[in-house]
Amino acid sequence: MNLLFRLFTIIIESFFRKKLHPLSESVLHMRVLPNDLDLNFHMNNGRYLSIMDLGRLDLLIRTDLAGALIKHRWQPLVGAVNIRYKLSLMPFKKYRLRTKVVGWDEKWFYMEQRFECGNRTIAVGLVKALFRGDHRNISPGETLRLINVNIDPPKMPDNILKWLSMEA
Repeated sequence: MNLLFRLFTIIIESFFRKKLHPLSESVLHMRVLPNDLDLNFHMNNGRYLSIMDLGRLDLLIRTDLAGALIKHRWQPLVGAVNIRYKLSLMPFKKYRLRTKVVGWDEKWFYMEQRFECGNRTIAVGLVKALFRGDHRNISPGETLRLINVNIDPPKMPDNILKWLSMEA
Protein backbone atom coordinates (compact mmCIF):
# COMPACT_ATOMS: atom_id res chain seq x y z
CA MET A 1 0.00 0.00 0.00
CA ASN A 2 2.83 2.37 0.90
CA LEU A 3 4.51 2.03 -2.53
CA LEU A 4 1.21 2.49 -4.35
CA PHE A 5 0.55 5.69 -2.41
CA ARG A 6 4.07 6.92 -3.17
CA LEU A 7 3.64 6.03 -6.85
CA PHE A 8 0.46 8.09 -7.22
CA THR A 9 1.99 10.95 -5.24
CA ILE A 10 5.08 11.03 -7.48
CA ILE A 11 2.98 10.92 -10.65
CA ILE A 12 0.77 13.80 -9.55
CA GLU A 13 3.59 15.94 -8.11
CA SER A 14 5.82 15.38 -11.15
CA PHE A 15 3.31 17.06 -13.45
CA PHE A 16 3.46 20.22 -11.31
CA ARG A 17 7.19 20.35 -10.76
CA LYS A 18 9.69 22.13 -13.00
CA LYS A 19 10.39 20.41 -16.33
CA LEU A 20 13.86 18.92 -16.65
CA HIS A 21 16.39 18.53 -19.44
CA PRO A 22 17.32 14.83 -19.92
CA LEU A 23 20.73 15.49 -18.34
CA SER A 24 19.28 17.33 -15.34
CA GLU A 25 18.93 15.75 -11.93
CA SER A 26 15.64 14.72 -10.34
CA VAL A 27 15.54 15.07 -6.55
CA LEU A 28 12.84 13.41 -4.45
CA HIS A 29 12.46 14.07 -0.72
CA MET A 30 11.16 11.09 1.20
CA ARG A 31 10.91 9.54 4.64
CA VAL A 32 11.47 5.96 5.84
CA LEU A 33 8.04 4.55 6.73
CA PRO A 34 7.34 1.54 8.96
CA ASN A 35 6.57 -0.79 6.05
CA ASP A 36 9.96 0.09 4.49
CA LEU A 37 11.73 -1.69 7.35
CA ASP A 38 13.30 -5.12 7.55
CA LEU A 39 13.85 -7.31 10.63
CA ASN A 40 16.81 -5.12 11.66
CA PHE A 41 14.54 -2.05 11.74
CA HIS A 42 16.28 -0.17 8.96
CA MET A 43 15.17 0.31 5.36
CA ASN A 44 15.01 -3.01 3.57
CA ASN A 45 17.59 -3.46 0.81
CA GLY A 46 14.84 -4.37 -1.67
CA ARG A 47 12.92 -1.20 -0.84
CA TYR A 48 15.82 0.88 -2.16
CA LEU A 49 15.24 -0.65 -5.61
CA SER A 50 11.52 0.12 -5.47
CA ILE A 51 12.22 3.72 -4.45
CA MET A 52 14.73 3.98 -7.30
CA ASP A 53 11.89 3.11 -9.71
CA LEU A 54 10.06 6.18 -8.41
CA GLY A 55 13.09 8.40 -9.04
CA ARG A 56 13.32 7.20 -12.63
CA LEU A 57 9.57 7.74 -13.09
CA ASP A 58 9.89 11.33 -11.84
CA LEU A 59 12.70 11.92 -14.33
CA LEU A 60 10.64 10.39 -17.18
CA ILE A 61 7.63 12.56 -16.47
CA ARG A 62 9.58 15.77 -15.94
CA THR A 63 11.60 15.37 -19.18
CA ASP A 64 8.35 14.77 -21.14
CA LEU A 65 9.53 11.28 -22.08
CA ALA A 66 6.62 9.60 -20.28
CA GLY A 67 4.03 11.06 -22.67
CA ALA A 68 6.10 10.10 -25.70
CA LEU A 69 6.53 6.56 -24.37
CA ILE A 70 2.80 6.17 -23.80
CA LYS A 71 2.01 7.55 -27.26
CA HIS A 72 4.38 5.05 -28.93
CA ARG A 73 3.57 2.22 -26.48
CA TRP A 74 7.21 1.86 -25.49
CA GLN A 75 8.14 0.33 -22.17
CA PRO A 76 11.05 1.30 -19.94
CA LEU A 77 13.10 -1.76 -18.96
CA VAL A 78 15.97 -2.15 -16.52
CA GLY A 79 18.79 -4.40 -17.73
CA ALA A 80 20.98 -4.29 -14.63
CA VAL A 81 21.39 -2.56 -11.28
CA ASN A 82 24.48 -2.31 -9.13
CA ILE A 83 23.91 -0.82 -5.69
CA ARG A 84 26.29 -0.13 -2.84
CA TYR A 85 24.87 0.39 0.63
CA LYS A 86 27.09 2.59 2.80
CA LEU A 87 24.89 3.49 5.79
CA SER A 88 21.47 2.50 7.14
CA LEU A 89 18.28 4.51 6.93
CA MET A 90 16.41 4.27 10.21
CA PRO A 91 12.63 4.58 10.81
CA PHE A 92 11.07 7.96 10.00
CA LYS A 93 14.41 9.37 8.79
CA LYS A 94 14.13 11.96 5.99
CA TYR A 95 16.29 11.35 2.91
CA ARG A 96 16.78 12.47 -0.68
CA LEU A 97 16.97 10.40 -3.83
CA ARG A 98 18.96 12.02 -6.63
CA THR A 99 18.48 10.51 -10.10
CA LYS A 100 20.37 11.50 -13.21
CA VAL A 101 21.34 10.10 -16.59
CA VAL A 102 25.13 9.98 -16.71
CA GLY A 103 25.57 8.61 -20.22
CA TRP A 104 24.39 6.28 -22.96
CA ASP A 105 25.63 4.13 -25.76
CA GLU A 106 23.92 2.76 -28.87
CA LYS A 107 21.56 0.59 -26.75
CA TRP A 108 21.49 1.61 -23.08
CA PHE A 109 20.96 4.65 -20.89
CA TYR A 110 23.12 4.67 -17.73
CA MET A 111 21.89 6.38 -14.58
CA GLU A 112 23.19 7.10 -11.14
CA GLN A 113 20.77 7.13 -8.23
CA ARG A 114 22.06 8.43 -4.93
CA PHE A 115 20.35 8.20 -1.53
CA GLU A 116 21.44 10.99 0.81
CA CYS A 117 20.62 12.00 4.35
CA GLY A 118 21.93 15.41 5.36
CA ASN A 119 25.37 15.64 3.79
CA ARG A 120 25.98 11.88 3.92
CA THR A 121 25.66 9.36 1.11
CA ILE A 122 23.58 6.39 2.23
CA ALA A 123 23.61 4.28 -0.95
CA VAL A 124 24.54 4.65 -4.62
CA GLY A 125 22.86 2.72 -7.40
CA LEU A 126 23.97 2.43 -11.01
CA VAL A 127 21.24 1.50 -13.47
CA LYS A 128 21.38 0.30 -17.07
CA ALA A 129 18.02 0.80 -18.81
CA LEU A 130 16.43 1.00 -22.22
CA PHE A 131 13.10 1.44 -23.91
CA ARG A 132 11.38 -1.33 -25.84
CA GLY A 133 8.56 -1.16 -28.35
CA ASP A 134 7.27 -3.01 -31.39
CA HIS A 135 9.37 -6.08 -30.46
CA ARG A 136 12.61 -4.11 -30.64
CA ASN A 137 14.90 -2.07 -28.46
CA ILE A 138 14.73 1.67 -29.02
CA SER A 139 18.11 3.42 -29.16
CA PRO A 140 18.79 6.32 -26.80
CA GLY A 141 19.20 8.59 -29.83
CA GLU A 142 15.76 7.71 -31.15
CA THR A 143 14.30 8.08 -27.66
CA LEU A 144 15.74 11.57 -27.20
CA ARG A 145 14.57 12.66 -30.66
CA LEU A 146 11.00 12.00 -29.48
CA ILE A 147 11.34 15.00 -27.16
CA ASN A 148 13.34 17.06 -29.69
CA VAL A 149 16.67 16.63 -27.93
CA ASN A 150 19.69 16.06 -30.14
CA ILE A 151 22.81 15.93 -27.99
CA ASP A 152 25.89 13.77 -27.83
CA PRO A 153 26.23 11.56 -24.78
CA PRO A 154 28.41 12.91 -21.99
CA LYS A 155 31.74 11.20 -21.31
CA MET A 156 30.96 7.95 -19.53
CA PRO A 157 31.97 8.10 -15.84
CA ASP A 158 34.75 5.77 -14.72
CA ASN A 159 32.48 3.92 -12.25
CA ILE A 160 30.11 3.00 -15.10
CA LEU A 161 32.99 1.89 -17.34
CA LYS A 162 34.38 -0.32 -14.54
CA TRP A 163 30.94 -1.79 -13.89
CA LEU A 164 30.48 -2.57 -17.60
CA SER A 165 33.89 -4.21 -17.83
CA MET A 166 33.00 -6.43 -14.84
CA GLU A 167 29.70 -7.33 -16.53
CA ALA A 168 31.51 -8.37 -19.71
